Amino acid sequence: MQFLDIVQLLDTSIRLGTPLLFACLAGLFSERSGVVDIGLEGKMLIAAFFSAAFAYYSGNAWVGLLAGIAASVLLAVIHGLASITFRGNQLISGVAINFLAAGMTVLIAQSWFKQGGRTPPLTGNGRFGNVELPFAIGPSDAEAAGRPLSQMIAEAGPVQQFYSELISGHSILVYLGLITVAATWWILFRTRFGLRLRAVGENPAAVDTAGVSVIQLRYAAVLICGVLCGLAGAYMATSLQAGFVKDMTAGRGFIALAALIFAKWRPVYAMWACMLFGFFQALETRPDLIEAVIGMKVQIQLLGALPYILTVVILAGFIGKAIPPKASAEPYIKER
Repeated sequence: MQFLDIVQLLDTSIRLGTPLLFACLAGLFSERSGVVDIGLEGKMLIAAFFSAAFAYYSGNAWVGLLAGIAASVLLAVIHGLASITFRGNQLISGVAINFLAAGMTVLIAQSWFKQGGRTPPLTGNGRFGNVELPFAIGPSDAEAAGRPLSQMIAEAGPVQQFYSELISGHSILVYLGLITVAATWWILFRTRFGLRLRAVGENPAAVDTAGVSVIQLRYAAVLICGVLCGLAGAYMATSLQAGFVKDMTAGRGFIALAALIFAKWRPVYAMWACMLFGFFQALETRPDLIEAVIGMKVQIQLLGALPYILTVVILAGFIGKAIPPKASAEPYIKER
């Protein structure tokens, strides 16, 4: 195994871990406020569809991104109405959102595009291109030199390989995801809004007694959750892939919830947990590296199942005790 192989594996891990990261941070905001949201999967799915559909019609990925966020926020509002305003069961609301998104996306896609529940492939400005950072070897350098980009990177030194392959060349949404980690930490632990948000997830009655609206705080968290899920879905349809296909999220919303538990509801830990899941997903694309390390061939199906196996291990409690916010999944009823 060469150094470039390791760098390329980590590069794929970041690309595959980014939608998990957005969804995990979305769940973090929601659950820190005391609202459990297992509808992350559904929000990602509907955001992926509408972002792909509007990006195709408009030929602009940014229009698709806004459409995906709007669709996800709409489902977030529905979840907020069910779980905050009407004090319904948050788990049932989340399940309903997942079913609604799974059925509605295929139905609308078939009605609009007649392609078996998928959107036409996105091309040109309909997709987010990769950002080429300064001093990195990128497609423009390869085009100017008239040589394959892969060959130019393979001939470069380790530092240039690391910079060009791992740091540079990602979609702008990947960099936005990493910035969102820092922003989430700052909001939750360095602002008054974050302090109140964490407090309402632990003891909403105390927050209410202090004269702060529990309802408004929880709605704010749910809306932020919707925006982040929209980013996750839009990234999958307009950057990681070139369009929407049926059930393209493939359980990533549930994996993000497992990563959230693994990270014990902390944003930086959530980033590393999502990248770990992304690493396991990346292994499926490079079975040759596994064979080179352990000296035997491993079935691709087994490698593809690794993230789900890890999810089951985490949810079974083998990673240690994870204590959620005390008021998690409990509707708040104001005492008179």
